[in-house]
Amino acid sequence: MHRLQDLYERLLAHFGPQHWWPGDGMVEIVVGAVLTQNTNWRNVEKAIANLKNDALLSLTALAGLPHAELAERIRPSGYYNLKAQRLKNLVHFLVDQVAEYGSLTSFFAQDLSVLRLQLLSVKGIGPETADSILLYAAEKQIFVVDAYSYRFLSRHGLVASESSYEEMQELFMDALPADAALYNEYHALLVCLGKEFCRKRNPRCRECPLQDDLPTDCWSE
Repeated sequence: MHRLQDLYERLLAHFGPQHWWPGDGMVEIVVGAVLTQNTNWRNVEKAIANLKNDALLSLTALAGLPHAELAERIRPSGYYNLKAQRLKNLVHFLVDQVAEYGSLTSFFAQDLSVLRLQLLSVKGIGPETADSILLYAAEKQIFVVDAYSYRFLSRHGLVASESSYEEMQELFMDALPADAALYNEYHALLVCLGKEFCRKRNPRCRECPLQDDLPTDCWSE
């Protein structure tokens, strides 16, 4: 068994299934993928609740909402003016795609590589956000790499400090079966690991369920 597969099995045994993404439907997942940039999920939940309470979680409603009103509702997510613009860019793009393809489901049914390039063409949508949408909303076979993933890989000596997003993503996808559900669960488990043990500062290495795999006793940053 590949080392990354073994570590996955151990994380799953320790934490159990995470049932991610915590979103109700494609549009909510898309919105969450944008809002979760540079913040924690609790703040995203507050922002999404503001939209949901005003029945604004649809592409049509979001497209018609003035920028200032959208920014105010997503304020809890931080960087709300910037995120409002990025979300507007993405929503207007998706509205156009729905008009062409008939539905968001039909648009997401396209080939992964084509779909990824289209999402990355939207201003403000980078690889992590695009891949989150692809994995969790479109259910495509692509691994999402984030700060938790990088911390996990680097502390276990699996990547160099200067490794790119694409290199880290390729490492996971080469080591694991091509399975969207597996990628979903692994990413969620790494987030859980990062929050509980593999913290950016003051990591709990001695208590970590993977501590015997660490090349050093404990890290500090």
